[in-house]
Amino acid sequence: MTEAIEQLKQLLEETEPIVIGAGSGLSTSAGFTYSGERFEKYFSDFAAKYGFQDMYSGGFTPFTSLEERWAYWSRYIMINRYMNPPKPVYTHLLSLVQGKDYFVLTTNVDHCFQKAGFNKERLFYTQGDYGLFQCSEPCHQKTYDNEKQIRAMWEFRREMKIPSALVPYCPVCGKPMSMNLRADDTFVTDESWHRASDRYTTFLQSRNIVQTTQQGGDGKVLFLELGVGRNTPGIIKYPFWQMTARNPNARYACINFGEAFVPYEIQERAICINDDIGKILQEIVQ
Repeated sequence: MTEAIEQLKQLLEETEPIVIGAGSGLSTSAGFTYSGERFEKYFSDFAAKYGFQDMYSGGFTPFTSLEERWAYWSRYIMINRYMNPPKPVYTHLLSLVQGKDYFVLTTNVDHCFQKAGFNKERLFYTQGDYGLFQCSEPCHQKTYDNEKQIRAMWEFRREMKIPSALVPYCPVCGKPMSMNLRADDTFVTDESWHRASDRYTTFLQSRNIVQTTQQGGDGKVLFLELGVGRNTPGIIKYPFWQMTARNPNARYACINFGEAFVPYEIQERAICINDDIGKILQEIVQ
């Protein structure tokens, strides 16, 4: 373990560019847990009524009304989007890449990268953002900032419903709004999403990390994968493996408690650390 940490530290110091792939495990390490103490603190009333034991499961609950649904989701969004994580994991990560040529690809929707100070022009949130509403239909491809409305709903957090006047409706068709989260084919990819996607593709090609989506380049690069599980491996994990395999000057590193592994084909150019991300980043920073 010590040797792997030293190797990763050296790679971070010497290698540019760095492509960071971040999954839910990174935010979990930062303290954004969806069960246990945080869940009991904010959702014990909903748990008693409906019987679910974590925030994620609660999101699939058939609530009795829109007022009750948004009472649940406003708490969910407030604590996981507009509050800061309790641990400085993202801040430590930023200190390791600050001033370097980096790009972040993430499936997280909690905005922790920007809150920590990462350059938003170097971020691609592939799965949406808790801070955005969209039409539930959707009748058009546009998203809406929800902070003002969520904070207004938050004022009624001691109740299990919000006033009807605060329920968000689409300004175009009048249907109820939903969160801008990739859950099914109603997910809205607006202009900002497509611009971020284009910036990521341009980053890879302009550094000769890849030449096309199917052809590797030979530019030096470190793919740093943090907390990516098996729910959506086709977004970060598999592409990182493939780009590393196709590029002889690429290195791959993974920190993930319980899921740090790598294919045989790239193991000679890979570092896997099976431990808590926050702990390892803190050791590297210190």
